[in-house]
Amino acid sequence: MSSFNLKNITQKITTIAITLTIGSQIAFASSEGIVLDKAPDRSKDLAGLQRGAKTFVNYCMGCHSAVNMRYSTLKNIGLSEEEISKYLIFSGGKVADTMTIAMDAKDAKTWFGATPPDLSVIARAKASEAGSGSDYLYTYLRKYYKDEQTESTWNNIAYPNVAMPHPLWELQGEYVKEEQYTKIGDADWKCESHADVEKHPHLCIEKTVLKQIKPGKLTPAEYDSLIADLVGFLDYMAEPHRHERQKWGMWVLLFLGIFTLAAWRLNVAYWKDIK
Repeated sequence: MSSFNLKNITQKITTIAITLTIGSQIAFASSEGIVLDKAPDRSKDLAGLQRGAKTFVNYCMGCHSAVNMRYSTLKNIGLSEEEISKYLIFSGGKVADTMTIAMDAKDAKTWFGATPPDLSVIARAKASEAGSGSDYLYTYLRKYYKDEQTESTWNNIAYPNVAMPHPLWELQGEYVKEEQYTKIGDADWKCESHADVEKHPHLCIEKTVLKQIKPGKLTPAEYDSLIADLVGFLDYMAEPHRHERQKWGMWVLLFLGIFTLAAWRLNVAYWKDIK
């Protein structure tokens, strides 16, 4: 009986291990071959979060909702109810409403081929072994390029054959994809094509870069800053009370530490006369 149980437990542990391994491989596969750029931390920058909220409402909420987020929660980033109503609510809704959109899901699927995902927790959902969800979004929103072979004429290095057109192209401008080749060392070989990379894989490096062909309304530095603010807001939406939770968590751990010490000393006092 005990050997049967042991065999059963071993099989379950093996199954769990295989599942976790496959799951991690799938998560990594979505970003395989892509080096994610580190997203600037905007978690304590209230002005940056406010700018991110404005960008989200103006450029994202035409198609994407955030049903787990209420407009009233934006008061935590320094906005008043009057500012929220005046600058961020365009549908005649109330500050207590959730950040939903008027677009019908069935219509969206007909128009775009798929219903645009809700972005409430997208900054957490996109985390992988390659980096945090914020890193992924920061990279993704800066890696669009023109591609006439796609239906939308847009593509993305971080998400090849992406269905969504570039929502911020007027701000960023237009880019095209180029392959850049770098030779390591001074030996006499060429590093000018993919064939050269295959011939000298450790000595010839191929890197995909974007080249601007048409400027946008913002400079590259200004656009990167705008995306950092937007991603910071998406990260805030995923867990609006993170800093409050962390603050209270420290106090809870301190209380548990003191309580454990007191309980241990009380236990010693109870049992000191018993041998």
